[in-house]
Amino acid sequence: MSGDVAERPRLEGISPRAYEHPADRAATAALASVPYLDQIVRKLIELGYERALRTALLGDAVRLGQDQLPRVWALHHEAFHVLDVEPLPALYLTQFPFANAAAVGAGKPFVVINSEAVTLLGDDGLRAVFAHEAGHILADHVLYRTALLVLLSATPLRGPLVALPLAAVRLALGEWFRAAELSCDRAAALVTRDPLAVCRTLMALAAGTAAPELDLDAFLRQAQDFDEGGKGLDWLSRRGLELRGGHPLAVRRVKELMAWVRGGDYDRILAGEYLRRGEEPPPRQEAGAAADHYAERFKDIARDAGEQLEAAGKQVGEWLRAGSDRLRGKDEDGD
Repeated sequence: MSGDVAERPRLEGISPRAYEHPADRAATAALASVPYLDQIVRKLIELGYERALRTALLGDAVRLGQDQLPRVWALHHEAFHVLDVEPLPALYLTQFPFANAAAVGAGKPFVVINSEAVTLLGDDGLRAVFAHEAGHILADHVLYRTALLVLLSATPLRGPLVALPLAAVRLALGEWFRAAELSCDRAAALVTRDPLAVCRTLMALAAGTAAPELDLDAFLRQAQDFDEGGKGLDWLSRRGLELRGGHPLAVRRVKELMAWVRGGDYDRILAGEYLRRGEEPPPRQEAGAAADHYAERFKDIARDAGEQLEAAGKQVGEWLRAGSDRLRGKDEDGD
């Protein structure tokens, strides 16, 4: 273990519930209550789809360590040390034109980072990325996350999986995954001790250029403008992006993270006031909270959708009227 790793304070025994986003908590509890979902997920693993995914990911990847990109490996080691996660998962580097990383594998997870992320990010950014993945592994997100990756990469599916309700499973896992990402941004802030460094990393990943050349304050204002703006078709388009995308939109992640920091939980955890493993509330209590959360969530979505569909209809009507007026004017000119 390097000196830097040993000197960075460890959050001993921290429970993932300490940094869990309410949407993640609700989505996880909701998944646990979906009939047969757990059996379907485990069947995907049992049938060898995870093994095929693991082979595909690692076939051309390079395993990093003290003798292979030691600086990058040390940052990975540090992130798992701070969150008190053992054993240390293996780290692989793979060639890919998009900056990204993932924690994959049920039972024995590992971390894959794309070469573009190593090229794009400095130490602070890589530390945030590895801490985010450590947050996933500590929270035991890898089972559902691996199943989602299998479903996204195994289309069309053949054989015994055809009869399974895979479209519904994919949607359920996608909703959960977007919520889980918000939790792991918090884990990244705890490891880096610098929430703005996490925001800067998200900005760089969104832009694909070095963070020092970008203005973080402007990006934070953009996040606020994006949430507040948009009516009618703009609102519907944004909802579609959020539902189709694997990750939550970067600006939303920044806003959610900074709201959590301002709420005081970040400082309390760093001061040692956090939930330890083994102290978590019983699943029954979590399931009740999930039902309440999603009842309100979908009620709000339905209400907003109704209002925005009405606004979108008016907007389309105005476009059609304007087009009709222009055509009428051309006809009159022609006459």
